[in-house]
Amino acid sequence: MKINNIGYLIKEGIRGIFLHGFMSFAAVCVTIACLLIVGSFSCLAYNFNIIVEDLNKTNEVMVYVDETLSDAQARSVGTRLNQVENIYNAQFVSREEALENFIADHEGDDAFVGVDAKDLRHRYVVTLEDNELIHQTVERIKKVEGVADVKANFELAEGFSALQNVLHVASIVVIAVLLMVSLLIISNTVKLAMYDRRDEIAIMKMVGATNGFIRLPFVVEGFTLGMVGAAISFGLMWLLYDWVVVQLDSVSTLKLLLSFVPFTELLVPMVVTFAAAGLFVGVIGSWTSIRKFMDV
Repeated sequence: MKINNIGYLIKEGIRGIFLHGFMSFAAVCVTIACLLIVGSFSCLAYNFNIIVEDLNKTNEVMVYVDETLSDAQARSVGTRLNQVENIYNAQFVSREEALENFIADHEGDDAFVGVDAKDLRHRYVVTLEDNELIHQTVERIKKVEGVADVKANFELAEGFSALQNVLHVASIVVIAVLLMVSLLIISNTVKLAMYDRRDEIAIMKMVGATNGFIRLPFVVEGFTLGMVGAAISFGLMWLLYDWVVVQLDSVSTLKLLLSFVPFTELLVPMVVTFAAAGLFVGVIGSWTSIRKFMDV
């Protein structure tokens, strides 16, 4: 195909958008609606996964240091703990701090009256990177020199891990279903646009136009409509996301439970996703939908 023919066909594709204004408008609107639904759920799934990961880090493992060690030796245990695989952080808590915390947590209770800090042991509050590996990590901690005892809430860690796995599977399934439904709706809309122009395609075939010559304007038109729909839906998604974050921040109780990340953290993956979806919907939708009208 000659270069000047390609330029002409691209111009024809762009011109076709305005010649068939209503169907072009309908295709863009359907694309926007579908991408907004998929994008909204994707953002929710991402944020809920972050929330569960943060909750995971609240499940702490208590590591008690051998009481025969000096203060300096007890603090040196932290260096060895931080070298253990899967440990995110090991925070040292002295005997004195532990006693103060107990008294503060049980204010008004006489249970700790007369208790001396020396009766307690230095300890470390350990958070893990992956709670699914809590059993293996606890076994490694027990082998660290200077560790006397380890206390871990295995049930809570397993509960968080199960919740995270359920969220992952549910997110993948729901997003896949939404994408399939969206593609089906968009594909049918494109087919309606092709059906509306079946006479135009038939005339071009009868005057001897090749399939590639007929297809290219429609592909250019579909690509343009898909990218326009993706750009508009991305902008609306950004505005909607920021509005939801502002509303959540205005309610103190919800802010504590639902703390969403800034949209800028999602910027790159969302741009790639929306652009790829717009490209796929426009080009593949137009290419496949026109096939049934090529046999004249």
